[in-house]
Amino acid sequence: MSNAAPARRRSLRERIGFRERIRDRDTAVYGILILLALMFPLVSYNITEGTAWISHATRAGYWVLLAIGLNVVVGFAGLLDLGYAAFFAIGAYTYALLASPQLASSPANHAVHISFWILIFVSLMMAALFGAILGFPTLRLRGDYLAIVTLGFGEIVPQLFYNFDQWTGGINAVGLIDQPLLPAWVQGPWSGDPEFKIVSPFNFNTDPVAYYVLVCFLVAIAVVLVTNLYNSRLGRAWMAIREDEVAAAAMGINTVTTKLLAFGIGASFSGFAGAYYAADVALVSPDNFLFIVSITVLVMVVLGGMGNVSGVIIGALVMYYLIFILIPGLPEIVTGFASNVGLGSLNQSTGDWPGLGEETQRLNFIIYGGILVAVMLLRPQGLLPSRVREQELKHAAVQEEEAAIEMSHA
Repeated sequence: MSNAAPARRRSLRERIGFRERIRDRDTAVYGILILLALMFPLVSYNITEGTAWISHATRAGYWVLLAIGLNVVVGFAGLLDLGYAAFFAIGAYTYALLASPQLASSPANHAVHISFWILIFVSLMMAALFGAILGFPTLRLRGDYLAIVTLGFGEIVPQLFYNFDQWTGGINAVGLIDQPLLPAWVQGPWSGDPEFKIVSPFNFNTDPVAYYVLVCFLVAIAVVLVTNLYNSRLGRAWMAIREDEVAAAAMGINTVTTKLLAFGIGASFSGFAGAYYAADVALVSPDNFLFIVSITVLVMVVLGGMGNVSGVIIGALVMYYLIFILIPGLPEIVTGFASNVGLGSLNQSTGDWPGLGEETQRLNFIIYGGILVAVMLLRPQGLLPSRVREQELKHAAVQEEEAAIEMSHA
């Protein structure tokens, strides 16, 4: 007995140490990902003096924010949300209406111009509020029923923005949106400059790097917040509900408030991304928040690995590259390859044959769907899955095999 107690204590210390090493490794992964995301486009920008990589990296940033937020709802709490784009729209329109002259043409007849640094938190809170409003009537729903309700919510919100055209501009969208401003200082003769001028570290009107640095900063904040949530008591409660809601309730977890917090916190990240998106593009239209946005973000989460923040970031970047860079450029790539290998005649349109490049463009969605099917067949747990989620999938597969064997013997 005397030897058994120290052995149990050593075993407990080893398990705790192993968990701490895993946590340290994950923290290192987050840091490396953010550092690479920050440095690579900046190096490309300095080498080529072009803005293409900076623009793509900036757009990829708010997709990463969306994927991180949806991972809280789907990956942590196990609640299928097919209307996530609605919160993205709420955050974007909150910023657009309160940082543009749009309301001057509305019945209120006055324009509002509030600072970006204030409105980004207002957008976050508005999206979180509507997330809780959506979550409250759906607390008793699970699985397919919850997915249908959230899908309906995602379809309603863009239509509301279409119909309230006296406030939102309807199909004409909201334009002339204010851009962020950073603190500036006056430089004059005391600094060696003969003229007085205002100096700021970034100019959001002309410098594409400014938006990129901003989105990297926002992604870093989101990663830190979500990681702390995952390791908190609330995060463990979400995972308990995901695995077995009845057992979680029996263990004393308040499933009502816990699920509401999942919806609200997940939606807040979407509102966060929406405010940044509105400031970046300076034009917000209901067409930017359709159902395809929710599906794309969900694919990013599932492909990267539900429940794992690093995997979700990788999934978002891979899907962005696939959808917005590789697939649109595929006809040109195929055409150039055919010319290089001596098959340039296939690029010519003759009779019923439209040409290799045009035919590839027609098959874009088939190619995209085929890639997704192949990845899910070969890697159903995602590119970088959560260890807990991976074990759940393996356990479910073993249970299915055992059930099939029992049925065959019966």
